Formats: sequence, structure tokens, C-alpha cells
Amino acid sequence: MCPRGVGHTTRVLGFRYLAVAGASMAPGLRDGDWVLARRVSRVRAGDVVVLEHPGRPGFLVVKRVDAVGPDGYWVLGDAAEASTDSRHFGPVPAVLGRVVWRVRPWGRVR
Repeated sequence: MCPRGVGHTTRVLGFRYLAVAGASMAPGLRDGDWVLARRVSRVRAGDVVVLEHPGRPGFLVVKRVDAVGPDGYWVLGDAAEASTDSRHFGPVPAVLGRVVWRVRPWGRVR
């Protein structure tokens, strides 16, 4: 199953506010969650990041950085069976930002 990616994005003061669409990052991020991402100069393994899908220009996805190497970032979805990630498209050369905050829809707040 191919993830739907990011449903809506807004930029405010250097931050991106994005709606998560799809199940590729479940259970940490679920369909309908919102995330706040900001551009950072350093990305490390374990960071959740926003990037442009290499095969779909303009299509943003949220993934977790598994490794950082000379060819770029190896990114994976937390739900492997629902994720299109570096196992399919290889390392990505750049990320647009690191997720710094998650907001759950009101009905799912625990």
C-alpha cells in the first residue's frame, strides 16, 4: 500500500505545519495528525523528517531517518508494510525539515 503522504501544508515563520495522511508512520503518527516541522542544519538517525518524495516532485512525505551517509539520508516509515521509503527509492539527498511537534485531532487526545 502506498502512503498518501502529507494532506495539507502551511508555512509560517520558517515552520511547516502539515497534516499527516496515510499509515506509513503509525503508530507514532497517524492519519489526521498534524506535525510542525522546522528547517535544521543537522539531521540525525532517529529524527522524523519531512521530505519531497524522489519519484513525485512536490509530494511531501514524513519518514524517520534510519541512517545518514555520503549519498544522503536513508529514510523509513515506522509501519514498513504501509510505507514507500528508501527501500523502494534509495537514499534521499535532502530533507525539508525535522518534525518538532505533533498535534493529535481533538477526538484522539489521550
